[in-house]
Amino acid sequence: MRLRFILAFILIALVSVGSVLVIARQTMLREVRAYMFRGGMAGVEGLVTGLEDYYLEHRSWVGADQLFAFPGQMSGNRRGNQGNPGGFGGMMGGMMNQRLRLADSQGNLVIDTEPDGIIDSFTATEIQQAIQLQVGNDTVGYLLPAGGMNFNPGDDNELLNRLTRAAYIAAGVAIGFSVVLALILSTRLIKPVRALTQAATSLSEGDLTRRVEVHGEDELAILGQTFNQMAAALENAEETRQAMTADIAHELRTPLAIQRAHVEALQDGVYPVTDENLQPVLEQNILLTRLVEDLRTLAQADSGQLQLEKIPTNFLSLVERILDRFKPQAEVRNIKLQFSSQGECQPLNLDPGRMEQILGNLISNAIRYTPDDGWIKVILECSPERATLSIQDSGPGIPDESLPHIFERFYRADQSRSRIKGGTGLGLAIARQLTEAHGGILTAANNPDGGALFKLTLPCGVGGSNHDNG
Repeated sequence: MRLRFILAFILIALVSVGSVLVIARQTMLREVRAYMFRGGMAGVEGLVTGLEDYYLEHRSWVGADQLFAFPGQMSGNRRGNQGNPGGFGGMMGGMMNQRLRLADSQGNLVIDTEPDGIIDSFTATEIQQAIQLQVGNDTVGYLLPAGGMNFNPGDDNELLNRLTRAAYIAAGVAIGFSVVLALILSTRLIKPVRALTQAATSLSEGDLTRRVEVHGEDELAILGQTFNQMAAALENAEETRQAMTADIAHELRTPLAIQRAHVEALQDGVYPVTDENLQPVLEQNILLTRLVEDLRTLAQADSGQLQLEKIPTNFLSLVERILDRFKPQAEVRNIKLQFSSQGECQPLNLDPGRMEQILGNLISNAIRYTPDDGWIKVILECSPERATLSIQDSGPGIPDESLPHIFERFYRADQSRSRIKGGTGLGLAIARQLTEAHGGILTAANNPDGGALFKLTLPCGVGGSNHDNG
């Protein structure tokens, strides 16, 4: 890749320098010829243009003397009259202060700024040295500054070739600098890319701790930051997967061990085969079945395959029905289960079965952590936009260090108590997943008056599809 960068820089340099050389050669050719053969060296290039324009307009040289300025008096109509000191020629004469002679297309002298009265025409040598005055493709006259021009028709190409060789040398130096710059820049550009490639290779080989150093705020830096974030997410996902695998194995081991111990005792005749002795086996089997079903629900939610059968549902009646189901369990421990509602609740578009699962997990969790003779308050607040269900208990609350993890799978704030109560550690995780599948929000906090506070917020409305993926 470094070689490609260097070749790209060289190609850009070659194209740029080549284009400049072609354009510069054409420009130099025009300027050199103007300088050599249009009076540039004698300082009369402007006068040449003025004379050509004059002949184009008048088609003769009669009166052309007004374009010249004369240092002295002139005589003879061929050699002009007194110049117009205020005209274009006055400026030119003041600039040049040299003898100028103008001849027609036949070489006959027309104007001489310093007439001697002897020479009436240009010699062949003088015509060759004179500046040709052209109108279109026709030569209409010759202008000869004092001393003539010391150039021949082929001299312009020689001068141009010398200038071109100098330009080639400059181009070679520029390309050399470009190559050096290409080496420096390619090294600087390739270094972070190579680091990213090596880190990606390590990541693909299983080293999820690999990171890249990030410098600056350019696109490569952003790419490096994105890579580090991706690597961190993969590492966290792998740690979560390993922890979840260990948790599942742990959760399965206990009920399986209990079942095995009871079954072996029954086989060995330690326990008689009675309903009472079979009950622990049945309870552990129910626990295993619930754990497997909870894992299946979470797997469906993670993969987006959780199907919701949404229908317009009276949420108030649904909450009351769930609370009636848990009243006997609360009464056994003398827990007061209180319910109140505020506002007019509109029908909600939800899956009643999945919503019962959410509410069941939240109510059973509240009963599990509420002490005997305690209370649980359930408050439903309805508005045209949303319905919010608050569940508050009189238990010890959630430890501050546990709040950020309360909805994680297999997480228990009280390990021993939760296992005794028979929970799988997946209830709150499932409740949040199902809530989000309904487009709602489930949060956990501690009430200032004590106890845990869970809030379930659902959007109102009965529109939308009846079959949605979670």
